[in-house]
Amino acid sequence: MSLLIRRARPDEAGLVLSLVRELAEYEKLLHEVEATEAGIGAALFGDNPGLFCDIAEWNGEVAGFAVWFINFSTFSGRAGIYLEDLFVRPAQRGQGIGKALLSHLAKECVANGWSRLQWAVLDWNTPSIEFYKSLGAVLMDEWTVCRVGGEALTALAQAKAV
Repeated sequence: MSLLIRRARPDEAGLVLSLVRELAEYEKLLHEVEATEAGIGAALFGDNPGLFCDIAEWNGEVAGFAVWFINFSTFSGRAGIYLEDLFVRPAQRGQGIGKALLSHLAKECVANGWSRLQWAVLDWNTPSIEFYKSLGAVLMDEWTVCRVGGEALTALAQAKAV
């Protein structure tokens, strides 16, 4: 049994979108996926990409992925990784692939002198929460994620400054 973690290739935007859709289905959020193959391709492989994707292959088959971007902590004064998506296909779970993807990203942080690896998890996803805790992740219950989108985003963009 072999595991390979590699960066997604420009001809794999469709594969990345497919994995995003599989993750969204697992999270019961498929109805929220608006991404397109062209949009994913531009974000990952455009002139100055701000998004990165690592693919996990188990015995030569795509088993999962991690989609991430560089963020910055003003408190530490250093960059870090924000993990947007982590997904291992159900048939390959239990092989250590998720841990290997997280370890791969942690190595990226350490190699670059970045201060942290951060992500969010749905509060109902107990198996993932327990898995993350087993790796030393700290759940930051005192923080609440905020989001402005859709009509509210448009209204905020049009708001007059005081």
